[in-house]
Amino acid sequence: MPDNQLPLGLNGLWNRRDVLRVGSVSIAATAVPAALLAGGSTAAAEKQGPAEGKGKAKSVIYLWMAGGVTHIDSFDPKPEAPVEIRGTLNDIPTNMPGTRFCETLPNLAKIADQLCTVRSYSHDIDDHLISQVYTLSGRRVTMAGLFSEPNIGSIIWHMQGPRNGLPGYIAVPGITRPGPPPFPLFVGGWLGSQYVPYCLGGLPEQPDFSVGEKQFDPPAQMEEDLKPKSLALGGDGALARLSSRMQLRQSFDRALRSLDKNDSIVAAEGQFNSAIRLLTTPEVRRAFEVDDEPASVRDNYGRTKIGGRCLQARRLVEAGARFVMVDYGYDPDYGNIWDNHNAPVQNHPPIQKMVFRGYHLAGMDKAFAALITDLRERGLLESTMVVFLTEFGRTPKINPLGGRDHWGAAGSIFFTGAGIKTGQVVGATDRHAARPTTHPYSPADIAATIYHSLGINHKGFVNDIQNRPRPILDHGEVMKEVLS
Repeated sequence: MPDNQLPLGLNGLWNRRDVLRVGSVSIAATAVPAALLAGGSTAAAEKQGPAEGKGKAKSVIYLWMAGGVTHIDSFDPKPEAPVEIRGTLNDIPTNMPGTRFCETLPNLAKIADQLCTVRSYSHDIDDHLISQVYTLSGRRVTMAGLFSEPNIGSIIWHMQGPRNGLPGYIAVPGITRPGPPPFPLFVGGWLGSQYVPYCLGGLPEQPDFSVGEKQFDPPAQMEEDLKPKSLALGGDGALARLSSRMQLRQSFDRALRSLDKNDSIVAAEGQFNSAIRLLTTPEVRRAFEVDDEPASVRDNYGRTKIGGRCLQARRLVEAGARFVMVDYGYDPDYGNIWDNHNAPVQNHPPIQKMVFRGYHLAGMDKAFAALITDLRERGLLESTMVVFLTEFGRTPKINPLGGRDHWGAAGSIFFTGAGIKTGQVVGATDRHAARPTTHPYSPADIAATIYHSLGINHKGFVNDIQNRPRPILDHGEVMKEVLS
């Protein structure tokens, strides 16, 4: 049947709305939950092929801790500072002579020689939303442009495509919505909705996690089911029925292609394609079987949300995923995990007690150290770049409530893995950890470094959804200090 001919008598009997309604009754609706509607179409990326150039990294794990992780109480302690700045926590030695972390990071301190710790992460934005967009995209925006710029992972998906049946950008679980009201910042921007990350998690009843009373001390031991609901469709019989549904859906796809497409239609095609790839590729399906891991491995990561998400990221990279975001920041059980102002509504203890909770820095330390060690022991670290990012640090001075507030001027992050010169600390801050005393590195510089490591020229151009050329980044330089 020609592509411009509607099947089943559609020319005379059904209109565009009818076609879309029938499409919604297909596998895209029956096997794919709402969280998976953010998958992307792969056709354009497959046609374009890999980006020009060769980088040292084949995959990226992007450890996204949204909310503003305290740098003074983690990677950049200041034991000589006044008590209102350093607080009551101690610093501890790492396995790198002369480098000390806060006592909150004992596991990462033992593998500090495998990290490139950056203490001069800095920009001039103290607002969550604008700085989160800056960090997720490498582009500065105003409040009017929060959804306009594609995430770094979206650019990579568009330029380098999917791999091994997995979408080019996966968020584990992809539920963070800062607010109120909730702002979905995992976007494809001007690339289109087909490049929104494939999110493993669903939307909670309170998407910005600000409504409803939270426990004062919720348990850290919480295991999540991160398996996409579409993968529950198992067995030969179910897959046979899926095959027949696919044939019907392909007929409607041909009909849709004869209509002028809008962004929502393209996104719907993308989610369907991503779901089918997951359903019909055994190796990909196995990547989500975290229960197959030995108990000792799960214990190493910690049977926490952050531990489970890091373990799932390793399994996805092992299965061939190109860009995986570990998303951990705003949570229905814990509230705003890192945004520790200690306002009464947050129902938190003082920040220097909060950090020892298993879902806070203590859990992050355990999960990150296990992830890096696991990747190395499996031979995956040499081809996988791992980067820890948060939008900003916290104020050097502890506020009267015992918390720390937003502080864009200084923060700490780290890199490790493919193409990274580890065993070093890059940059330094002043004696109060308030501002860098060395060259500052912005979110744009971090984005440029990620692109470079994957073989993408950050000064190049990419076509947007309307086929207009756009710069991959409008500013930012590769962080040569961190590269081997």
